Amino acid sequence: MSQSTDRKASRRITANIFKGSVGNLIEWYDWYVYSAFAIYFSAEFFPAGNQTLQLLNTAGVFAIGFLMRPIGSLLMGRYADRFGRRAALTLSVTIMAIGSLVIACTPGYGTIGVLSPIILVIARLFQGLSLGGEYGTSATYLSEMASSGRRGFYSSFQYVTLVAGQLVALGVQIILQQILDESAMVSWGWRIPFVIGAIGALIVLWMRRTMDESEQFEKMGEKKREEAGTLRTLMKYPKAVLTVMGLSLGGNVAFYTYTTYLQKYMVNSVGLNKEIVSMINFIALLIFIVLQPLAGALSDKIGRRPLLMSFGIFGTLLTVPIFLFMRHATSPVIAFLLMMVALVIITGYTSINAIVKAELFPTEIRALGVGFPYSLTVAIFGGTAEFIALGLKNIGYESLFYYYVALCIAISLFTYWRMPEPSKDSQIEAEARKK
Repeated sequence: MSQSTDRKASRRITANIFKGSVGNLIEWYDWYVYSAFAIYFSAEFFPAGNQTLQLLNTAGVFAIGFLMRPIGSLLMGRYADRFGRRAALTLSVTIMAIGSLVIACTPGYGTIGVLSPIILVIARLFQGLSLGGEYGTSATYLSEMASSGRRGFYSSFQYVTLVAGQLVALGVQIILQQILDESAMVSWGWRIPFVIGAIGALIVLWMRRTMDESEQFEKMGEKKREEAGTLRTLMKYPKAVLTVMGLSLGGNVAFYTYTTYLQKYMVNSVGLNKEIVSMINFIALLIFIVLQPLAGALSDKIGRRPLLMSFGIFGTLLTVPIFLFMRHATSPVIAFLLMMVALVIITGYTSINAIVKAELFPTEIRALGVGFPYSLTVAIFGGTAEFIALGLKNIGYESLFYYYVALCIAISLFTYWRMPEPSKDSQIEAEARKK
């Protein structure tokens, strides 16, 4: 009877994590498809001219979307802490669907002039609002729904699905590149992935409505619920807030550099063919996905801090050499291997960052505590990484960007070095033992 109950509980946990994770995948697909197809639609939304300048304008809009993420995490985090994780996750995917549909339907600069980039900016602001709420709430939900002793493994699926969203975006790109020629991709083919994203979000909306609420949220007392999700409550945990920001700085700059920007770097700086670069990214990210649960499970055995330290040390020492070697990589195989080195390094952060942050806060402030300081950091540093890289390239100092990334990782390394082992002092485990 006990084994039967355990199996049912395990299946229920898996089903809820699957529903939450698929929603996370679609949210990040909608977000990343913008970056993946920027090389095709940058000329559609901005006046004709230098390709680097068009990409720079598109990257600027990408960065603007990040500015809404702190606002989204503040609003959605408060909503999730007061009204439930499921309600907030359902709302966030609805907003994302609307943003994708608007981008898919917006006429180009040649048709409506300056209104075209303005509408693009507004749509990205809404998507940034959605994603800002998605991250903290999703990390909280996955961490709370996971069983004790396997929280590292289960919470790693946040980045499994986050990267899978990027992978699906690249997969759609590769398929369209095989079906459509360059001119068709530039004129109208780039709109297809945004339509796919909007449809996928509507399907996920239905799935998320059937998720269970987390037990820790449901058992939160009335008094705590009244205080939940406020900045005043969050400010009771200044050390945890600063730790989240320190954790996020290097990890997010490195992640967006190694994945989002690296695709453009291979095309615009190394000079590799677009189709080959798409294939390199697809295979590398597929392997990267497999690494996440493996590393997450490892953290359940040896702790979170050793993985964070490995990322901090190797990221600081090897980022500059990776980019310098890739700059002269005429072989796609060499470019792929260098990208894989970078992705193995960043796995020390991506696989466990959700659970590490969630373990710092109590239930009544967890979604806001995980999401808001993270979103502030990623808006300032992660969202601007590509913009800074292209800006430095445009003025002839591209190599400075490599050192900037290494410096950001070094700052986070200091945080990892000073912090205690998160799994030994976990707020989630402490509350679970009480209940």
